Order: sequence, then C-alpha cells, then structure tokens
Amino acid sequence: MKNKSELKIAVGADHGGYLLKNQIRDDLAGTVAEIIDCGTDSGEAVDYPEFALAVARKVAAGEADFGIMVDGAGIGSAMTANKVPGVRAALCYDVSTARNAREHNDARVLTLGAGLIGAALARQIVETFITSDCTAERHLRRVQMISAGEQQPEIEFPVTPPADTVDTGLSESDLTRITAEVEKLLSQSGITLSPTGVPQPAEADYIRHKQMVRQPDAVRKFMDFGVERVGYHNGTGCENVPEDIARCIDHTVLKPDATEADIKKLCAEAREFHFATVCVSPSYVKLAAKELAGSDVKVCTVVGFPSGAHAPEIKALEARQAIRDGAREIDMVINIGALKSGEDEQVYRDIRGVSEACEDGSATSKVIIEAALLSDDEKVRACELSKNARANFVKTSTGFGPGGATAGDVALMSRVVRGAGIGVKAAGGIKSYDDARKMVEAGATRIGASASIGIVKGAKETTISN
Repeated sequence: MKNKSELKIAVGADHGGYLLKNQIRDDLAGTVAEIIDCGTDSGEAVDYPEFALAVARKVAAGEADFGIMVDGAGIGSAMTANKVPGVRAALCYDVSTARNAREHNDARVLTLGAGLIGAALARQIVETFITSDCTAERHLRRVQMISAGEQQPEIEFPVTPPADTVDTGLSESDLTRITAEVEKLLSQSGITLSPTGVPQPAEADYIRHKQMVRQPDAVRKFMDFGVERVGYHNGTGCENVPEDIARCIDHTVLKPDATEADIKKLCAEAREFHFATVCVSPSYVKLAAKELAGSDVKVCTVVGFPSGAHAPEIKALEARQAIRDGAREIDMVINIGALKSGEDEQVYRDIRGVSEACEDGSATSKVIIEAALLSDDEKVRACELSKNARANFVKTSTGFGPGGATAGDVALMSRVVRGAGIGVKAAGGIKSYDDARKMVEAGATRIGASASIGIVKGAKETTISN
C-alpha cells in the first residue's frame, strides 16, 4: 500500500454534501499527493449519480487511488458507484465501518452522508479509510469472489438537466398562491413564518401585558408549536393543572437524599394528575414502576448521571438494567471530557450503546450534553454524534452543572438535529413563562423547568395586566 503522501484521491458531492466535501478536501490538502475535485461546488440542486459516477470512474481508470463521495445519506452514491466495473464502494458512518470496508472488502470508494455525520467524525472516517489495507488471505479470497460477479456493461446516467427545464407541474403563480394560503392558515393558528421559513409564535400572543401571563392556554400554545413535554420538579404544587397540560409534564425527583416516601408521593401525584412520566434515579426505577403499574404514566431515569464520566459499556448496561426494571425513557449524560479531548469515536460509542439499549427495549433515548461546559463547536459535535448514534432527543443540561438552557444553545442544537427528526429538550434555569417562550422560539420541543407549574398552572389564576 502507498504511503498517505503518495495517494491521489478523487472527491465529489451533490448539493447536500458539497460543504462537507470541501472540508474533507481542505483537510487532505498538503497531506496527499493529489486531490481531484469532481464537483459540485454550490448548493444548487443537482443529481448525485452524475458526481458519484465521476468519482468512481477516476478510481476504476487508475487515475485515483481512492474516491470519496458525499451526499445527504450516502446510500444512493454507494449504489451508483458500485455499478462501475472494478469499483467497490462502501457507505461508512463510523470508524469501525470504515476500517471494515478496507480490511475486509478492499473498498476504494467511500461514501458519506452529510445528514448523518459531522466534519469531525468525517475526518476520522476518511483517515481510517485511506490508511487501512486489505491483507488477510481469507478477505482477499472473498474480494476476488465479489469481483467475479461483476456485470458488464456499466450503466450510463443522463446529465443533470438545466434547472429551467425541470417540470414541477406548478407555475410560479401556483407556488405564490399556495404559499399565501399556507401563511393564511398559519396566521389563523397564531403562527407566523420567520425569514428562514420556520414557524414562529406570533409575538402578540405573548406580549400582551407588562407582566407574565400565566394560564393554561399559554402552554397549549407551546404544544401547538411542537413542545411535547414540560419538566416539573416536585415541591412547587400541582393542584388544578388541566389534564391536557399535565400530560406534557415530566414529574421529577433526582435529589440525592430522596427517600422511598418521596418516590411514592411523586408517583401518587403523577397517577392522580396524569403526568407523562416520573423521572427518578436508577435505584428507584423498580419502585416507581411498581407504584405506577396499571397507569399510563411512564418511568424515566438517568444514566451516567450527573458527570457522564463513565465507561460506555457501563452506561449501556445501566440503561439495559433500567429498562428491565421498568424505565421507558433514558436520559444519559455524554462523556464531556472525551468530547473536549477530541475523542469523537468514544463519545459516539458512549451514545450509541445507550441508544441501542433503548431501541431493543422500546424506550426513548435522550442525550444530555451539558452545554454550559462546551464551546459552540463542541455543542455541534455532540449533537452530530447524537444524531449519528440515532438518539431521540438532545438535552441542554442535567440541572446539576454550572448553567442551564440558553436560547442560543437551543437554537444551535436545533439547527444541527431538526432535519433528522430529533427533538431538543431545554432544561435548567427556566424560571418563567418568558424564559420558556424564548426556548420554544429557539427550537425547543420539550421544556424542563423547576418552575413549570408556575408556568402551566392557571385554573385558579387570572391574567395579570397592567
């Protein structure tokens, strides 16, 4: 195998992957002999097969030692590249699959999904792919068997048609009319569109008075905007909470001195007021499940809490044990030190182990990143790793760290994960209706707050006006 400095590498991407492709190209510049950029170089919509074929043909012709193709998911590009005789392409989403693709299959084209992984993990995957080799006799024999099954001739694809020749079936006037109708419907529901096209709460619905409006309708608006859950910590009173709002509350006791009596009281309240979950420490999951048997209230617990500095294998085992004991939602804390040290593969394994446990046990996984301890780049990496590990939610904080949720953190996290259908839970430091409103506007889909009842309670309270 050639040294890295002697390699020629072809890179390509469609509109969904060109930014990541450019980052990979720039990272490789100066460390390999030559980089052949097959395009594309803008966000204008193109067809990925055209570029996947260009990369694969460079490898098949011997003009490049390796090819790297990036699209939204990486799947279609792998299928396309594998149509070129002499090419073996592999979609890789972590370091392990990259190493396996090279050592077991002698793959020469790597495909990546920009919607699945971020730049930091992509760098590690690329480095592993281009520096690994297939040498074991049994693997070389199987590679020959793969090659023997190749079909001729290669399938040709048409070039991308000019944008103005694509027939969508809708005229500009049709699109304008549809947009106007959508905006009208949203407006009737109290929602406006931001410049980015993201539905936003109408400001007039919130700023009606100088002081905070505390009434059930306010929280129902949160639910309309996508908020699924509001966190509530024991001790602030829960009488007269309307049931539709109560179903969005996480009823929580995680204090270290909580007693069995505290847990039984928590469960009794949750059962009486039909809260969505009780969130308790792992040692109390079995008790909570017993207390809530026959009710529709789920048990949530925490893993690796609150520091996150536990081995990935221990967290996975802890999650599986909690699920066996009756937990249906798992909030795990990432290894913050590993993330800050650049050990993205370890953090991925950390999250994936818990996510797999939740998938096997039909539980919901939430990843706490403790945003107050991270830089923006680290927050993005943590969210990208959570997305790649197929978690269901990312969460801002444990509530035991140096700070809680900020609208900026929520907005940043939401931008990273919302395209993958992952929710964002804002938790810690949310003390008022206005705080919660800002989190929702920033992109939160769940709210955790010790003052939740002060926000949602309102059956006996009236609006405080000027």
